[in-house]
Amino acid sequence: MTEAVEVKRILTELFASQRLAVLATLAAEEPRRPYANLIAFAATADLKEIVFATTRATRKFANLAAEPRVALIVDNRSNRETDFGEAAAVTILGTAAEVLGPERERYQAIFLARHPYLRDFVTAPTCALLRVRVEKYILVTRFQEVHEVIPAP
Repeated sequence: MTEAVEVKRILTELFASQRLAVLATLAAEEPRRPYANLIAFAATADLKEIVFATTRATRKFANLAAEPRVALIVDNRSNRETDFGEAAAVTILGTAAEVLGPERERYQAIFLARHPYLRDFVTAPTCALLRVRVEKYILVTRFQEVHEVIPAP
C-alpha cells in the first residue's frame, strides 16, 4: 500500500470516528491573536473540503471574515498513556468561505448526514455554513511519524 493510500485510509477512519474538531482562526480585532473553538464538522468524500456551521454573530465568524485562512485539528486521543503509540492527529490547513446560493443545499446535506441532530441550528437564518478548501493535511501517528498530504486538485 502506498503512503498516500495509507494516509487517506487513516484520514477517512479518523473523520468517520470523530465528530468534533478544533478550529483555529486569527482574531479580527487587535491584538491579532490566535483563537480556537470546538466545532462539529464533516468532510467531503474526496477529503478536499471540510464543512462546519456557526452563527454569524460569533467571534469565529468575524475572525473568518477578516482572515479566511484556518487550521483545524482532529484527533482520536483517549487521554491515556497508550495515545503516545496509538493516537492519530491531523492538522488541516485551508481557507474558509461561507457557502451561499444553490451550493448551500449540497454542503448542508453533507453536514447534516454527519450531524442530523443539528438540523434546527443549521437551517436557522442566522447560521452560516462554511466550507474549508483543504490545502494540506499534516498527519501525525505513533506520536512522531509525520505525513504531509496535499489533496489532488
